[in-house]
Formats: sequence, C-alpha cells, structure tokens
Amino acid sequence: MAAAAAGSKLAQLQSKACEATRFVAKHGGAYHKTLMEKNKHYVVDPPTIQKCQELSKQLFYTRLARFSDQTDVNNMGYCDALRGFNGEGLPGRYEAFWKELDSAKLLWKNRSSLKVEDAGVAALFGIELYAWSCLGEVVGRGFTLTGYHV
Repeated sequence: MAAAAAGSKLAQLQSKACEATRFVAKHGGAYHKTLMEKNKHYVVDPPTIQKCQELSKQLFYTRLARFSDQTDVNNMGYCDALRGFNGEGLPGRYEAFWKELDSAKLLWKNRSSLKVEDAGVAALFGIELYAWSCLGEVVGRGFTLTGYHV
C-alpha cells in the first residue's frame, strides 16, 4: 500500500515538474528579455577584463567597508544578507565565533552528560562539513572527479 502511494505521489510530482518545465520554456524567453530590457543600464559594454576587475574590486572593498562600519547598523541595505541577522558585521561575527568555540569546549568538558541526540547532531554537522569540503575540492578541480586539468 505504501509503495503504491509513493508511486502515485512520484507520478504527481513528475507531472508537476513537466508542467513547470513547459511553463518556463514557453514564458522564460519573454521574461528574460523583459528583465534585461528593464536593467540594461547595469550592463557594462564592452565587457573588458579591466572593467570586470575594477568592478570586482569596487564590490569587494565596498562590502569590506560596509562590514567594518559599526555606526550604520540601522541603515539596512543590499549588504544585509552578508552582514548577518544582527547587523554587527565582521567584529560581531568574530565575537560570535569565539563564543561558539567556548561553548564547544564546555560541551567537550561535560561530554559524559551528553545525550545521544547531541552526539548525533554533532556527527551530522561533521559529515556536512566534510561533504562541503569535498564539493569545494571538486569545484576547485574544474568539476572533475579524477584530477586537476593541467
């Protein structure tokens, strides 16, 4: 019974995915054209390497200046996602890191009172970190699993 219900749900999901694909194929081109027309003033023409490097440096140093600015916490803007939820920037994140490290040290000292759930969460977190590390290696190799392109 459960397998039949799962198969039915899978068929529904597949039909919805096909429907979404058809919708995007039909309307995606027009949406892209409208979006690019509306935002054409942001496009740099011609896209030279020097201009891309200049824009990259402007973005980096603008974000860096914004991170370290402690007086502008109430003026929320584009960089809010990068600042964190509390708006403290890099100094706040540095302090939060040390607080987290201290709490991890305290947990390690009191490891005899740990519950199985806590150990499981820690193990899953470690596995997730390892998986992200492996993914970073694959991306660094140019999306190859066998090795670096030379």
